[in-house]
Amino acid sequence: MADRFSKRYGYNPPDAEITVRQDAPQDLRSAVVDIAYECGFRPSDLRQILSRVLRVAPNPQNWSERPNIDGENRQNMDECAWYRVYDVIEAMYERLHMSGRQITGRSNEAILASSYFVEEINAVFREKGIGWQLVDGVIEVRGEESFEESVHGGREALEEVGRTTAARELHEALRDLSRRPEADITGAVQHAMAALECAARDAVGDQKATLGELIKRYPDLFPKPLDQALEKAWGYSSEAGRHLKEGKAPEFEEAELIVGVSGTVCRYLARKIKTEKGPF
Repeated sequence: MADRFSKRYGYNPPDAEITVRQDAPQDLRSAVVDIAYECGFRPSDLRQILSRVLRVAPNPQNWSERPNIDGENRQNMDECAWYRVYDVIEAMYERLHMSGRQITGRSNEAILASSYFVEEINAVFREKGIGWQLVDGVIEVRGEESFEESVHGGREALEEVGRTTAARELHEALRDLSRRPEADITGAVQHAMAALECAARDAVGDQKATLGELIKRYPDLFPKPLDQALEKAWGYSSEAGRHLKEGKAPEFEEAELIVGVSGTVCRYLARKIKTEKGPF
């Protein structure tokens, strides 16, 4: 495959505003099938995956690759529940990754089909304003660029200084936001603040205090007046994540905000841990 005009000359459109989360638009459903074929799947190969993931029996009357089996594949993709589309994407990646299949790239070089698949699927997500992304074979929630930088940057910074527990909590928060068909909003809030609390405890060497207590005990832990904002965020997370009241469930955007803030502050704390000789 030769490079397309837009790629040859670097015409990349800006990411569309994220407007789609609990849906799989027709454009995406169609693109998944097209990209599968570009990665070397035959229609019958793809039908095997769809039959397994969607729990639909292959139509024995369809035996020709095109147009019959291809048409069956597209119909099954069009008619399945929105979250099954993302299950199919994960299953397709798994098959490609395990096979180690190579294809000829647009510059005529051999590339892994799984890598091409990830690149093309994520490009569709960005161009169509879909709030998901394929990372290491798993579909996870995608936010605006600042959110992505906050969460992934925070996790990497924590892992760099050996704070694996806090990093794992931050990862779990992202997983909760990524659950299908419904995000675990309260779980995301709980895990995000647990990550922040864990990182703060390590920073000061106090493993029993809550985040609220740490802020009061160690006035130099956070710059002022950020400490007050974080103390209020801790109070919010306690009510929204642990002591939920009827009719006051947090919205996805609120949980996303908490997770993003946690990622940013965790990165700040990781840098403090890295530069300090010991606890504050």
